[in-house]
Amino acid sequence: MTKPKTYAALLRGINVGGRHKVPMADLRSLLEDLGHTDVRTYLQSGNAVFTTDTGASEETLGTALGDAIEARFGFRVDCLVRDGDYLAAVADACPFPAAELEGKQLHAIYYSAPVDAARFAAIDRAAHLPEDFALGDRVLYLYAPGGLGTSKLVEAVSRPSVVKGLVATARNWNTVVKLVEMTHD
Repeated sequence: MTKPKTYAALLRGINVGGRHKVPMADLRSLLEDLGHTDVRTYLQSGNAVFTTDTGASEETLGTALGDAIEARFGFRVDCLVRDGDYLAAVADACPFPAAELEGKQLHAIYYSAPVDAARFAAIDRAAHLPEDFALGDRVLYLYAPGGLGTSKLVEAVSRPSVVKGLVATARNWNTVVKLVEMTHD
């Protein structure tokens, strides 16, 4: 056993539009069944925090959770797992003035692997102003002053040709901040 570490599980596409229903009580139970402790969930859209001393990698933890969800509910969802220090570093490195913005205006799109600028080179950023984005460590920071619902830039950065081979899941800045808090309680 290794020293316990706290992680956030970011599930992609559950409880959205009536598809892939995963009650949060069941998600907590699944994580506990996997041997994790101090399990908590946030909102209904697939955010969970847990502690483990297994020493398993983030990828292994995410795969195990995805397998457990598939076994219990009969469908597969992508699960990204990130440790609390990573989440805090992402929040600290935000190039946009997060404290001055509403949570719905700023988002973090987490990726399963590092992304480089070449993936996004074909996007005409000037055509999307005032919306903008910046890359970080396995994350894209997206400034969308009108929110994601009206954003044309989110469509551009999410095209299959851009994210090919990656799992991506977005969280608004309020959720980013809350997950940092929860992983550092």
